[in-house]
Amino acid sequence: MSKHVEIKKITVNHIKRMKNNEKIACLTAYDYSSAKLLDESGIDLILVGDSLGMVMNGYESTIPVTVDEIIYHTKSVKRAVKRAFLVADMPFGSYQVSDEQAIINAVRIIKESGAEAIKLEGGKEIAPLIKKLSTMGINVMGHIGLMPQQVLAHGGYKIQGRDNDEKLLEDAFAIEEAGAFSIVLEGVIAEVSKKITESIKIPTIGIGAGVNCDGQILVFQDIFGIFDDFTPKFVKQYARVGNVIREATKNYMSDVKVSIFPEEKHSFLR
Repeated sequence: MSKHVEIKKITVNHIKRMKNNEKIACLTAYDYSSAKLLDESGIDLILVGDSLGMVMNGYESTIPVTVDEIIYHTKSVKRAVKRAFLVADMPFGSYQVSDEQAIINAVRIIKESGAEAIKLEGGKEIAPLIKKLSTMGINVMGHIGLMPQQVLAHGGYKIQGRDNDEKLLEDAFAIEEAGAFSIVLEGVIAEVSKKITESIKIPTIGIGAGVNCDGQILVFQDIFGIFDDFTPKFVKQYARVGNVIREATKNYMSDVKVSIFPEEKHSFLR
């Protein structure tokens, strides 16, 4: 059980202090009901990820997700979150064109959605942008390794760290120096993730990056067995809610077909 369960509200400072003291448990959420369950369970950090494009909207990748979609879903999550630290993804195209565009979009996400931080993908090439955002008072979570927004450029989802471990370390140092409060390491060889985690002073949050990161994050629909179009190697299903929903739906349909539902107790009488 988290040492921070009794804390009424987790802040960015709590997250930073958890490095070397307590593992950080993170999950994604995209709607009020799901976020409420996670928050009441004591999760440390909730990310409204651009993964919503695939698990909520049925896109083939995260690339089509828009700023408006991120804001819409984050606002829904924000209404449920009382305790967890809330982070929103900056989607593809919202920060690549120019720093000015990136700042406008970041400010808009923070102001309109209620997120407490934003996350963006990239290494040392975006460190100057991270520094500008941090200087403005915007909490920034970095993201290196396998970067879903660059899937087209990389020709697929490729595990990182086999031959570019030094670059990943340089990226992590640059992001830390720029003022990010944490870094997501996705699809990174476990040995490399361990080296990065031990080399920097800010927390690392792993997804498919081994047990030695300062924290872990998974997608809501993956961990609960709701999204089963494919299951990544790094996912552990802690429940199979999808099967429960399918069975319940069949029972409902059966009751409706033979007029068992609604019963008198479900009806309004004179």
